[in-house]
Amino acid sequence: MERLLEVMRRLRAPDGCPWDKEQTHLSLRPYMLEEAAEAVDAMGKGDPHELAEELGDVLLQVAFHSVIAEQEGSFSYAEVEGHIVEKLIRRHPHVFGDVRADTAAEVSANWRAIKAAEGKARASACDEVPRSLGALARAAEIQKKLGAPTAAPADVISALEKGDLGEALWQMVALCRREKVNPEVLLRERCDQNCSKA
Repeated sequence: MERLLEVMRRLRAPDGCPWDKEQTHLSLRPYMLEEAAEAVDAMGKGDPHELAEELGDVLLQVAFHSVIAEQEGSFSYAEVEGHIVEKLIRRHPHVFGDVRADTAAEVSANWRAIKAAEGKARASACDEVPRSLGALARAAEIQKKLGAPTAAPADVISALEKGDLGEALWQMVALCRREKVNPEVLLRERCDQNCSKA
């Protein structure tokens, strides 16, 4: 990581790259979203070399933001790394402590309790889900956090018959949850299938 940080410091130096020097946390937002999406795409393809490359692009975003913050004096890469290491240890007491969790469900319950104790619980379930997440993925997460019921095909059809496409999409996400399918991934895979035929 230190080599990557040094490259970014050089790019942002007074005699570095004009484009890199102009960037801010806000100007880099679209690139963070794009690089994360490309990494997700690579995961679906099953090509380890492509995945390694795309994860490198995600790591570049971490380094870029860390160097910008370092130059502003707001935080450093060491703080970024320190925060996540501490959080992982704190939220895995079943590995690093004496708490017992034998199932994924018990781990998730512990994680939520620890997060709430840390004061990370937000005012509403909707506030906990990033607005930048794809709409289908966001709807699925909001439904889970709200404890919304799953749906049957008839619920989707009923919304369509009423001409309420927004409700039909909401119910379709609930139907996907019932079938234990991620609607965002499902639609992305369908897009890929149709694009490969074009």
